[in-house]
Amino acid sequence: MQITVEALAHLLNGNVVGNGDVLLHTVAKIEEGTEGALSFLSNPKYEEHIYTTGSSAVLVSRSFEPTKFVATTLVQVDDPYAAFTFLLEKFANPAAQLSGIEPMSFVHENAKLGEGVYVGAFAYVSDGVEVGQNTKIFPQVFLGAKVKIGSNCTLFAGVKIYHECVIGDNCIIHSGTVVGSDGFGFAPLADRSYKKIPQTGNVIIEQDVEIGANCTIDRATMGSTIVRKGVKLDNLVQVAHNVEVGEHTVMAAQSGLAGSTKIGKFVVIGGQVAIAGHLQIANGNQFGGQSGVLGNIVDEDKKWFGTPVLEVRDSLRASAVNRRLPELLKRLEEVEKELKKLKNE
Repeated sequence: MQITVEALAHLLNGNVVGNGDVLLHTVAKIEEGTEGALSFLSNPKYEEHIYTTGSSAVLVSRSFEPTKFVATTLVQVDDPYAAFTFLLEKFANPAAQLSGIEPMSFVHENAKLGEGVYVGAFAYVSDGVEVGQNTKIFPQVFLGAKVKIGSNCTLFAGVKIYHECVIGDNCIIHSGTVVGSDGFGFAPLADRSYKKIPQTGNVIIEQDVEIGANCTIDRATMGSTIVRKGVKLDNLVQVAHNVEVGEHTVMAAQSGLAGSTKIGKFVVIGGQVAIAGHLQIANGNQFGGQSGVLGNIVDEDKKWFGTPVLEVRDSLRASAVNRRLPELLKRLEEVEKELKKLKNE
């Protein structure tokens, strides 16, 4: 990135307060700013740093009014955080500049690649694969037969997409993630052994989804496992067969969804949360870390915690009682002794 403050402000539809001719070539935290760097101020608790920052320019909200002298140039925008994110995507993403097919990759003759696609070394693109324009396929990615990948996607090194799975536009999948592996389906037999149930479905991931590193999203037994648009999955997340994850749901690391569970829209799932199979979770619910969900959640927009989950207020009360159990047990034993003594008398 190399751009003047004035040009940057024009790009962001912002206003310059200070020297618009300053040249910017990097980005930095506001407390770690250096000459030529652009920073942003969004959280008021960091305001003190704007008066001492070494950054040449800082993005601020249009309503920001300094209480001290500011040496740096300010760029006033509607939303500093969103504007800074836009700039990082536009200028600081090395993958955006990649294109072409590296010599040591394999692309089947029947595969269809859109304009601007990049395929890294040792990637394998199978028969019947379709890839949209400007998608980046990093080294050692595997795309199985008849996989469909949308436009402007990024598949980082080592991603595996099994046959017939579908990925929408503007998706990001990080290294080590497997999409379309077999669901955990086994039929118990009379001799107490298990017979594998063929997993004949696929996985559909809609647009604007980001999936962290080393996640697993299993294909459906029949039909599709579906991750709806805007979903964000952290690293090490497990989504089992025939699950449906609703729009704009977020899941933190080490969480798992058992088979055939349906998660609503805008659900927030903390780290290490386990949700049992064949459940329905209503829109907007939030689950604290390490919660265990064993039954349907039919009410919308509530907060839950604990195993099995209780509403947060009830869970905190139960925890308070639990902490007092040793004391209560001691008092109960003392009362029993007194009763025994009175009975003997």
